[in-house]
Amino acid sequence: MTENTNANQNALSLGDWQLSPWLKRIIYWELGIPLALLSIGIYHGLMQVIYRAGVLHQSAFAGLDYYQGLTLHGVINAIVLTTFFAVAFGHATITFYLKREPTKTLTLLSFWFMVIGTLMAAWAMLSGKASVLYTFYPPLKGHPLFYLGTALLIVGSWFPLFDWSRLYRQWKRENPETKTPLAVLGTLVNFIIWFVCTLAVAYEVLVVILPWALGYKPTVNVTLARTLFWFFGHALVYFWLLPAYVMYYNFLPKLAGGKLYSDMAGRIAAFLFLIYSVPVGVHHQFSDPSITKGIKLFQSILTFGVTIPSFITAFTIAASLEYAGRKRGAKGLLGFFTKLPYLDTDRYLFAYLICGLFLFIFGGLTGIVNASSELNNTIHNSAWIPGHFHMTVAGPVFLGIIGMSLYLYQTTSGKKLFMSKVAVIIPYLWVIGILIFSTGLSWGGLIGEPRRTNLGLTYLNPKSELFTPEWVPTTMLGLLGGIIMFIAGIMFLVVFFGTMLKKRSAEGMLTFPVSEALHDEKRIPLFDKFKPWLAAMAVILVIAYVPAFVDATKNPGPGAPRFTPDNPVPVQTEQPSATTTTGLTKPLSFNKN
Repeated sequence: MTENTNANQNALSLGDWQLSPWLKRIIYWELGIPLALLSIGIYHGLMQVIYRAGVLHQSAFAGLDYYQGLTLHGVINAIVLTTFFAVAFGHATITFYLKREPTKTLTLLSFWFMVIGTLMAAWAMLSGKASVLYTFYPPLKGHPLFYLGTALLIVGSWFPLFDWSRLYRQWKRENPETKTPLAVLGTLVNFIIWFVCTLAVAYEVLVVILPWALGYKPTVNVTLARTLFWFFGHALVYFWLLPAYVMYYNFLPKLAGGKLYSDMAGRIAAFLFLIYSVPVGVHHQFSDPSITKGIKLFQSILTFGVTIPSFITAFTIAASLEYAGRKRGAKGLLGFFTKLPYLDTDRYLFAYLICGLFLFIFGGLTGIVNASSELNNTIHNSAWIPGHFHMTVAGPVFLGIIGMSLYLYQTTSGKKLFMSKVAVIIPYLWVIGILIFSTGLSWGGLIGEPRRTNLGLTYLNPKSELFTPEWVPTTMLGLLGGIIMFIAGIMFLVVFFGTMLKKRSAEGMLTFPVSEALHDEKRIPLFDKFKPWLAAMAVILVIAYVPAFVDATKNPGPGAPRFTPDNPVPVQTEQPSATTTTGLTKPLSFNKN
């Protein structure tokens, strides 16, 4: 292939795009609604560390109890915020790179499904009828509207995938020899993962849990429900992360003043995520006796496989940043770090992305610990776990979301940034907070500090016989980090909504800081087509999960009655009697509500 032909294959017209007014409004709403709800999410995040540090020795504050707040914090931050943003960002990337806008009817339908579902679930949580935590594990039982709302939110997020796929096929027919834009590839891979994994949680919610929540079934198969959830739950992590990966590959090198080291590396990483992201959920169930050791071992090995695209990304982005630094005059082995635009208010998005990338180093390393069955036995259900995942979902994911939300709104609205100097220091303040917070939780987990628990009632209450003084320094670190994170979060909300209130100073356009590839390899069909990778994904899923679901249905254990998160004793309608007249123990009668 000649050099000119290769250049033609890789060429794209990537000028700015004027969004239709209706699509611009939808994107604004899909950014604004979850960010407004984020105020509730970060407030309850602060309350969690206050409770856990023993500042409060009570089960509720301001009319909301501890587990109600924990549920709101998890669902808003981990599901609502991430889903709305992924859809909004997907609309923006598909439209910008393909120069085609999604169908208005499907986009509006998607939006209203997600909004109505969010409102239903929010009512259930705020009214105290769904304190089932973000994982909503049975036998914790929530109000049926919580489950229906969750299902509507998920289904609403499916519509864009089918619409974007139609636009992509149109574009590909017109450009058969042109490489699919890397951002489009990453967006479609992300939503394919999302669609596949949410099929399981939709089944769990609608078929397994909802009839039980409505009272039609007295018990629920906990193992099956957990297996279905983690089919979804760990792939959810990559649904969070892949928009950040799209930003790292496509925008961060340009923001740094350089080029993307390798376009092909991004494509390989995206397709490896497609086949490895879903069939790894059983590593969250190492302690479940119903699933056999062989299945756990196989999925543990697959979990280590997910590190491959992460390491590819780490080396590629590091090389891209080094190239940028050396272009700006850097000398020495690591001198390029000193030449990057950390506090440039004109490139404030760089600060959010580089801070997230830094935190992900620690999130990835601590995640490798969780993937090992032996090491997992040490830290399972300890404070180590939230210490780990806060460095992923509250690291590259959260910083990527808030940074890109601000960038998308500011550029498409044509408004100047409100408090630009504050905007650029927010991610660094957040990094300080998360490092202190996660250090406290990780340290605490290694010495037995439990996760989820309201420690202020017992373990961090000096008046309790269960008082555990060795957890005082770890929870105090968590408190200090949480306060710093809360301050940074409030500062961001002030900047974002302050920018919304400013007057327009220029014509708003959809634009991205597109990175040119330093090594723009020729088009290889295998890394420009979805079919072979979808086939590989299906085969691995069948091998990894059919035996797991067989185990979950064959070895379910006894059915579980309803529990509340603050009490290890099931909810009962009557006390058990001693014995019946036949001398047999009378079974308990459990409340089905």
